[in-house]
Amino acid sequence: MSDDVFKALADHTRRTILDELAERDGQTLFEICGRLLTKHGLNTSRQGVSQHLALLEAAGLVETRRDGRYKFHHLDTRPLEHLTDRWLAPERSGESS
Repeated sequence: MSDDVFKALADHTRRTILDELAERDGQTLFEICGRLLTKHGLNTSRQGVSQHLALLEAAGLVETRRDGRYKFHHLDTRPLEHLTDRWLAPERSGESS
């Protein structure tokens, strides 16, 4: 699971999509594309953004909810919490650093 998360986070556009969802959760593909262009100057096709979202969803960082003909994208930070818990957890007793 963590390999998928690292792969997802390796790309600047995907990190920017996550930033946008952190700022305003529950966006449609159209909204995300518009914000990437207007706020970040990223002129990425809808198909390209859709592929980025699919990779983020496969990594567990984005969840989607369909409502009629619209698909809303939501940030899911649980995979990141798992990684930070792994590295930031207190040292186990008896282990050296």
